[in-house]
Amino acid sequence: MTRIPLLSVVAVTVVGAAAFWIARPAPEGALPALPMAAEAQEAAEIDTSSVAEMALGPEDAAVTVIEYASFTCPHCATFHEQVLPQLKESYVDTGQVRFVHREVYFDRYGLWAGMVARCGGEERYFGIADLIYERQREWTRGEPTEVVDKLRRIGKTAGLTDEQLDACLSDGQKAQTLVAWYQQNAEADGIDATPSFVIDGETFSNMSYADFAEILDEKLGD
Repeated sequence: MTRIPLLSVVAVTVVGAAAFWIARPAPEGALPALPMAAEAQEAAEIDTSSVAEMALGPEDAAVTVIEYASFTCPHCATFHEQVLPQLKESYVDTGQVRFVHREVYFDRYGLWAGMVARCGGEERYFGIADLIYERQREWTRGEPTEVVDKLRRIGKTAGLTDEQLDACLSDGQKAQTLVAWYQQNAEADGIDATPSFVIDGETFSNMSYADFAEILDEKLGD
């Protein structure tokens, strides 16, 4: 499990068609702040209604699972590679569970990855997210410009164009909104580490498929 670092984001600039976070340590107890170039603005004051929930499974499923994960978190990548496929086959594809993936932004790399994943819209999101997790060890290494280039290559592998990626990665307003959305959700659910799971309102830490299945079966009444 990866603990969420405490960051205060003080600016967003556009460099090479990527929104770059510039961060410094924040006072202990603070959550990551918003990437604002001018006056500070509370996350609660930002309208995040434009941010789409990325989900698998029917809206009326008996149980809803919300995962809080960072694209730069190794334990999250392991969950998506080893556990989620089994959950999807046994519970999501059968219509019993709705699985929601909510991004946590440890750092600018995770934010950029989230912006690339969302660049394809809801239909392509999970396909791009799978590639990002699968290639995590590759794209997270190197200087910021190298990381951006690697993420762009992942996006293009998924069928995104250079024009689409340029527009997504240079959207500073979208970056601000995403960070505010993350903060609002994480504070509401008391999230301080990844991956974390909120299953019908109850929060759990990372777990194996067997433990996950036991909890779901109990909630489903099986």
